[in-house]
Amino acid sequence: MQNVGEYNAFEPGPLTFIVLPVLLAWALAWGTVVAWRRSGAPANEARRAGTLSLIAALAWMAATWIAAASGVLRQWDRNPPPFGILVISIVAIAFGMSFSRFGSRLATGIPLSALIFVQAFRFPLELAMHGMYTRGIMPLQMTYTGLNFDIITGIAAIPVAIFSARGTSGRGVVTTWNIVGLALLANVVTVAILGTPRFRYFGEEHLNVWVTYPPFVWLPAVMVLAALAGHLLIFRALAAQRRGDPHESTRAYVN
Repeated sequence: MQNVGEYNAFEPGPLTFIVLPVLLAWALAWGTVVAWRRSGAPANEARRAGTLSLIAALAWMAATWIAAASGVLRQWDRNPPPFGILVISIVAIAFGMSFSRFGSRLATGIPLSALIFVQAFRFPLELAMHGMYTRGIMPLQMTYTGLNFDIITGIAAIPVAIFSARGTSGRGVVTTWNIVGLALLANVVTVAILGTPRFRYFGEEHLNVWVTYPPFVWLPAVMVLAALAGHLLIFRALAAQRRGDPHESTRAYVN
């Protein structure tokens, strides 16, 4: 968009794209510590695992910020385009992390209600994205007034998490919410890709280039990654419940 560079990073809208990723990185570290403790690991081992996961998250955030700031992600004429490589990397990391031993510990060690509640970050994110649209930074199709309905997932995550923590919602409710949330995520990612200069599906006036600038690059690099990995981990947690995994719990938190 024409006004991508016309913002103050400390304004509420742009600041959201910094604060939410930082909070998600912290949530990953916290979740790692909780999962390790619940698996019976000593406190020092759990802290070490949490620290390593935080370092890995911050390293990824730094790498993607640098790639955006350098302009590499805006080289649309390259084959394959660097932004396309970023999207593939995000999906690969989400699946690799979720279906690894690390992901197994997270899925069975973090309360299901906590995994669900983390997805509520998509509610304030969508509000911030709409604010970017009103300022001419983000194209219309990526807002909830356009073709992006991911705000539903974020809003619904709050009651679903509460009911799950209280034990008043069954696996069917969580599974339905998770499937719908994953479908809505796939929808907005598809819309975002079709709007890039590589496809120009929505026309020249609605190009999606803003996510190739910092801090907005953390929308796909961190927040889409967290949303996708979160859905996959919830599926694993539900499967563990069905198997009667002794580490699985939907209620208790570790102090």
